Amino acid sequence: MTLPQGRDFQPPWPLTSGHIQTMLSSSGVRRTMLPRSAYRVLEGAQEVMVDGGEGIRLTGSFTPQKKQQVSRGLAVLFHGWEGSVDSTYVLQTGSRLLDDGWDIFRLNFRDHGESHDLNESLFHSCRIDEVVHALGDIAQRWPARVMALAGFSLGGNFALRAAMQAPVKGIPLQYALAVCPIIDPSEGLFSLEESAPWFYQAYFMNKWRRSLRIKQKAFPHVQYFELQELKQNLRGLTESLVLRHTDFGSLEAYLDGYSVAGRALAQMQIPATILTARDDPVIPVTAFEKLELPSSIELDIATYGGHCGFIRGWDMTSFCDEYIAARFNAIAEGQFPRA
Repeated sequence: MTLPQGRDFQPPWPLTSGHIQTMLSSSGVRRTMLPRSAYRVLEGAQEVMVDGGEGIRLTGSFTPQKKQQVSRGLAVLFHGWEGSVDSTYVLQTGSRLLDDGWDIFRLNFRDHGESHDLNESLFHSCRIDEVVHALGDIAQRWPARVMALAGFSLGGNFALRAAMQAPVKGIPLQYALAVCPIIDPSEGLFSLEESAPWFYQAYFMNKWRRSLRIKQKAFPHVQYFELQELKQNLRGLTESLVLRHTDFGSLEAYLDGYSVAGRALAQMQIPATILTARDDPVIPVTAFEKLELPSSIELDIATYGGHCGFIRGWDMTSFCDEYIAARFNAIAEGQFPRA
């Protein structure tokens, strides 16, 4: 079975620019220009609460397929940092998989979407246990012949870590795919500060500060940050988060806590794919080139695509939809190539 590869993505100029790809990926312009079919996953979607363990509640959205008599399986989608179940890339991918006969579950991480008031403690990137617990709850409540997972950016990082734990936790996950995942958080943080254009850090910081203001309003009796701390840059505010709200003790220990760099994925027991782009201005490609991966993990580095873009043309649709759907369908049909 021939699957699409990153090298197949050859967009027209000026979409050969990683910056244009990245800026368009989550832009309002793209959301407006996408065809209606990109939002089909919203039709008949059921808003649900899932169990994150230890009293933690996470929100999500389940959409059953209606294309065929028997579902291909359950596709679970993870958004990126400060995204949500309604992020454009999540909706578009979910809609494509729905058309292919998959049931779709889109999960919100803690403090994402409209969920800030559900859990008093703040979200941070090392909260993998609650995401894995939620994945187990999803698998039990919506049992399927096949369960596959895809995540984007930070969601891709979560997807890889969840896939590492799934067999041990008895979660029947059979495949994971990560698009432009954060590999080495310390490198990613340095990249946003030192080599990426200033507006990327400004974009993420504006979204994060807005989220923290919503959180503060939801729990007025808790002082999450001092006003001066909120005015810090990405590194400074992240360090304040670590020292105030985690047990890591240092920024470096926290960043190591969710790193999947080096040999961190060497014991992966299920097949997985990592798709990234050489021109991604947010996650340095060198982090991917340094990975030491088992034969069960496919690493695919495209020339173009930016950060979670892979936009094919002016209809704003994404090559990722075809890429993810082809691999999910191959897993469902037992035709995914194995080393």
